[in-house]
Amino acid sequence: MTFDQFTLSNGLRIIGERIDHFRSVSVGLWLGAGSQYEALTEAGLSHFLEHMVFKGTAKRSARQIAEEMDAVGGQLNAFTAKECTCFYAKVVDEHLRLAMDVLADMATAPAFDPVELNKEKGVVIEEINMAEDTPEDVASELIMLAHYGDQPLSRPILGTAPQIQDYQSGDLRRYWKRMYRPQNAVLAIAGHYDWDAVRAMAEEFLGGWAPEGFDRRECVTHPVPPTLLVREKEIEQVHICLGYPAIPMGDDRGFELSVFNSVFGGAMSSRLFQKIREDSGKAYSVYSYPNAYTDSGMLAVYAATNPESAEEVVDMILKEACAIAEDGMTREEFAMAREQMKASYIMGLESTSARMQSIGRRLLLLDKTRTEAETIERIDAIDFDAANALMRETLTAPHSVALVGKNVEAIGDSLQ
Repeated sequence: MTFDQFTLSNGLRIIGERIDHFRSVSVGLWLGAGSQYEALTEAGLSHFLEHMVFKGTAKRSARQIAEEMDAVGGQLNAFTAKECTCFYAKVVDEHLRLAMDVLADMATAPAFDPVELNKEKGVVIEEINMAEDTPEDVASELIMLAHYGDQPLSRPILGTAPQIQDYQSGDLRRYWKRMYRPQNAVLAIAGHYDWDAVRAMAEEFLGGWAPEGFDRRECVTHPVPPTLLVREKEIEQVHICLGYPAIPMGDDRGFELSVFNSVFGGAMSSRLFQKIREDSGKAYSVYSYPNAYTDSGMLAVYAATNPESAEEVVDMILKEACAIAEDGMTREEFAMAREQMKASYIMGLESTSARMQSIGRRLLLLDKTRTEAETIERIDAIDFDAANALMRETLTAPHSVALVGKNVEAIGDSLQ
């Protein structure tokens, strides 16, 4: 399968993956706007702007946006990440025109009404408070700071409550004028559609989107020395995160990384899950996961346990990392992980939303595409020795540590 692609005269790239036997279609408007590109004085603006786009446009109120999509049974949502923002909708194919109209209207003509702005500040601050009440989220943010230091990539997507409280309509509008430009965007579609109709609608709704004013900060993420950070919090468990330097998004070895991560801590059959949860009963939750960005990457390990077991759990993680780095995964583990990876990818293809997100994110951040057949062929070609070599390189590198919980300073001192 090949993708439908074209570029509007204003620089907006459009990509589609047609699935004839579906009746639904997912469409997403991707922007290269995220916390990675914010100055310190702009922290949280990408995410706050994502919220404000839903609060009304030049021709639709917030209620009208919601009611128009609900009237056709459509789904409308958005998210902000470190390096992108995505507004997306999923509808029955006959309502694609409405979905494209609403998304284009939201992104290109937000109202930034001061009354709505002040109300939405409260919503975003509650979201920040909710994250603060989730120790796993706190630990995830802390390991980013430990691993990357004071660089844009380590800063929280949500920003801070004091900054959100201080922002005014002009702050959001200035950021929107710099970042929400067609040459910094991708329109991605997956499902049942007529490509000629898509082209015509894109020209109609987005062809007049002005490319002037785009000015995205260029960011280069530098390695920093491994760090141990702790955060005292009155909770029952200690939440542990370890961060190892890994490969960036777009590195073809990402397939090898996914396989060894599955064996190490990314699945129920993984070394960490079996050792720490099943064999010792020291933790309910323990897993590893890769974080990949366009210019850097991190392999993180997470576990939550009681304070008395925290040092032991950290020691168990480090011993498993050393053992698998030294001995390598077995052929049986490798084959199982590769099949898990292939099955997960194939089952994900059954969702138009997942397909749209895959092609949109990849084109926006990497300016590349990869077909289903190419991906499966690459999974089948994952090399056992290469996966073990990358695992050894990753797990023997100096790592950072983040601890969240009661009396974690003492635990941290014992680990140094």
